[in-house]
Amino acid sequence: MKLAAAIASAGIEPREARLLLAAVCRMPVASVLAHPERELTAEETDRFSALAARRRGGEPIAYLLGNREFYGLEFNVSPAVLIPRPETELLVELAIAWHPRRVLDLGTGCGAIALAIKHALPEAEVLAVDSSAAALQIARSNALRHGLEVEFRHGHWLDPVAGKRFDLIVSNPPYVAEGDQYLVQGDLRFEPRAALVAGREGLEAIREIVAQAAPYLLPGGWLCFEHGLGQDVAVRKLLYANGFEAVATWPDLAGIARASAGRVKSESINQVFRGRP
Repeated sequence: MKLAAAIASAGIEPREARLLLAAVCRMPVASVLAHPERELTAEETDRFSALAARRRGGEPIAYLLGNREFYGLEFNVSPAVLIPRPETELLVELAIAWHPRRVLDLGTGCGAIALAIKHALPEAEVLAVDSSAAALQIARSNALRHGLEVEFRHGHWLDPVAGKRFDLIVSNPPYVAEGDQYLVQGDLRFEPRAALVAGREGLEAIREIVAQAAPYLLPGGWLCFEHGLGQDVAVRKLLYANGFEAVATWPDLAGIARASAGRVKSESINQVFRGRP
C-alpha cells in the first residue's frame, strides 16, 4: 500500500493520518507529504492500521504518538497524564513576565509547565509536585529528554514542600465539574479523571490551593493557576478572601478567561505564621 492510499483509506483526518504514518515509518511528516508514492512494508501497514483503528475509536492522537508539543518543546505523554494544551501556555507566559527566582508547579503531570518555565528561565529554581507516581515518572523522563534540572516531589498539593517558600506558585489543577458533559466527549474520555474533576462546581482543588498557599509564598509572591470557562469571578473572590491582592484574570488566545492570579499580602503571611486564621 502506498502512503497516499493509506491516508485515503484510514477513516481519520488526513493530518492525523500523516502524523501516524510519520511515526510508523520513522520519517518526517514533510516526507510523507513529499513522497505519496512510497510503499509501506507489511509491518508498517499493520502498525498503521492498528493505530488508525484506535484513533477511530476516539483515542487521543497524543497518546497514540506518545508525545505532544507544548511551548516549543516536545513532551512524552501517556494516559497517566493530561495532554498539554495550547491554552495552558498562558501560565508560562505569565511566569516569564514575572521572572521569579523560585517556582513551584502544583499538579505537574508530564512536567510541561515546570519544564517550559525552566527552559525559558534557566536561572530559576523550579520544583514540581504531583500526587501521581506514574505522572512523575513521565515528568522525570521529560526533564531528562530536555536536559532541564527540575526537582520533582510526590504528594498532595503543598504537603511535600513544607518549610519552603517561592516567588511563584503556578498550577493547572483539576477544574471540571462532576457530571460535566465534556467528560464524555473527545480526548477527555481517555484522560485521567483525577486530573480533571474537582467536585460539584469544579472548584474544590482551586479552593484548597488558595486557602493554603500564603505561607509558601515569599513577600510579594504570586499564586497563578488555570481555570475553566465562567469560573473567573468565583476564583477572584477566593483569592481576595484568602489575603491576596492585585488579583487579575487573563484570557487565552480564544478570548476565554483562562488564568487568574493574586499577589500575597505580607500581613496575610504574618497572620499564618502567628497561628491566626
